[in-house]
Amino acid sequence: MTTSRLIGRLIESLRCLPGVGPKSAQRMAFHLLEHDRDAGRQLAAALLEAMERVGNCTRCRTLSEAPVCALCASDRRDPGLLCVVETPADVQALEQSTGYSGCYFVLMGHLSPLDGIGPEQLGLGQLEARLASGEVRELILATNPTVEGEATAHFISELARARRVRSTRIAHGVPMGGELEYIDSGTLSHAFAGRQEM
Repeated sequence: MTTSRLIGRLIESLRCLPGVGPKSAQRMAFHLLEHDRDAGRQLAAALLEAMERVGNCTRCRTLSEAPVCALCASDRRDPGLLCVVETPADVQALEQSTGYSGCYFVLMGHLSPLDGIGPEQLGLGQLEARLASGEVRELILATNPTVEGEATAHFISELARARRVRSTRIAHGVPMGGELEYIDSGTLSHAFAGRQEM
C-alpha cells in the first residue's frame, strides 16, 4: 500500500476498468506520474468530457453525443432491418466486419434475473414499440452465444413473433481457419445442428 493518499486513490480509481487488477493499476499510475504527466492530463480531460457529454441514442440506445446517433440519423440505413446486440462494442464489431446496412437496437446487457436485469432494464418496451410500428420487417438477433444471450434472444424472438415480425439468429459455429479437433464441444455441437444445404 502506498503512503500517498492521492496515489492510492489514483490506483484504486484505475481498478474500475475491466481486467485491471491492483498490480496493473499501480503500474499505470506510476507510469503516468513518472513518465507521462501530459498524457495523464489528456486522459483525465477526455474522461471528464466523455462522462459529461456521452449519453444514449434515443432510437437505438447506443452511446452517442447527440440525442440520435449518426447511424440512426443516416438515410443510407435500411430501417426495415433491425439488429439487436448486447453492447455498443458489438455495434462497432459488426460495422467493422460486415456489410450490414440496417439499423441497431442495443440492449446494454442481457436478461439476468439473478442480477436484477429484466426486460425493463434492457429497453424491451422500446424495442416492442419499434416492432409494433410496422417499420421492421426482419429482426436479427445478434446476442452473445452464452446461456444468458440465448435466453435473451429467445425472449426477444417471442416478442417479434407476437408482432408478426420475422426474426433470425446469427450463425454460431466453427470459425474460419479453425480445425475441428480444437473446437470446444458446445460450439461444435451447435455448428453441427445448424448445418445448411450447399
